Amino acid sequence: MERESQFVGESGAFLDAVEKASRAAPLHRPVLVVGERGTGKELIAERLHRLSLRWDGPFITLNCAAMPETLIEAELFGHEAGAFTGATKARVGRFEEADGGTLFLDELGTLSTGAQERLLRAVEYGEITRIGSSRPQRVDVRIVAATNADLPKMAAENRFRADLLDRLSFEVVTLPPLRVREGDIPVLTDYFGRRMAAELDWPSWPGFGRLASEALNRHDWPGNVRELRNVIERAVYQWNDHSRPVDHVVFDPFESPWKPRETKPQQEAEPAARSAAEASPAAAAPASSEPAFQDVDDMKAAVEAFEKRILEAALAKSRYNQRQTAKALNLTYDQLRHSLKRHDLLGT
Repeated sequence: MERESQFVGESGAFLDAVEKASRAAPLHRPVLVVGERGTGKELIAERLHRLSLRWDGPFITLNCAAMPETLIEAELFGHEAGAFTGATKARVGRFEEADGGTLFLDELGTLSTGAQERLLRAVEYGEITRIGSSRPQRVDVRIVAATNADLPKMAAENRFRADLLDRLSFEVVTLPPLRVREGDIPVLTDYFGRRMAAELDWPSWPGFGRLASEALNRHDWPGNVRELRNVIERAVYQWNDHSRPVDHVVFDPFESPWKPRETKPQQEAEPAARSAAEASPAAAAPASSEPAFQDVDDMKAAVEAFEKRILEAALAKSRYNQRQTAKALNLTYDQLRHSLKRHDLLGT
């Protein structure tokens, strides 16, 4: 399987976005792809190219945010020798490279004002002019652009050219974030898990256990599919027993009891901390992670729920080794097994 080119999902919101892109693909019109980071904007751009009549032409990508403002215009439109310091020879830009194909402009909202003006002319008239040249050139390029910024708001605040936005938004494909793609997390989890297991030469795919599956479904996924893929691949790679379902996931790989502390200059940090404590001793105290006991109306149920959370956290911390978990909780092995059975956690 191609690692980066698979569309995986079955939710209505996701399939609607893919269908919208497929319908726009055959047209020689600009398309704007909008979505949060990690939602698959470049995959949609590739789909627009592959399903168009330009499928056998070049597909050129430029991440506008990765280029310094002083170089973005030269990167897009090319330059002649001597056009600026360091330009020892002429160079074609991305527009000329994409002639006859598709140019994908990622992070469009970061383009400088000068680059926006030149881009508008290229989209409007199909002409570009290399920096340092007075001779325009015709190019046959379809523009697909992507952003996670609110371009209409930027245009209203004069931070993005409204006329350029009008030209680029013939069709707008908005990709849904993973948190609203109902039913897609288990599908994607299984897909990425199987692929990683195959990469590690596991003889079979045991799937994910109940605790891990519940944690994956509860997570908000701010990084969307890209974040989920990393979490799943990390979980499979770190799981040592491929005969049992994977039941431990790490959402934050930087989390560690030995994580370096943030330090501030002593002369700044100490007075600030002292004044904050003097102003409000209560505010200086660490926030409690204990449940709100004043809201408990069923003591037995609250105690049972709290005990189950302790067991789940201890199991995860001990990588689901029950003997280590018993030792960590100062229980005998039989006492731990009894508690796990009572809370229906023996399958973990």
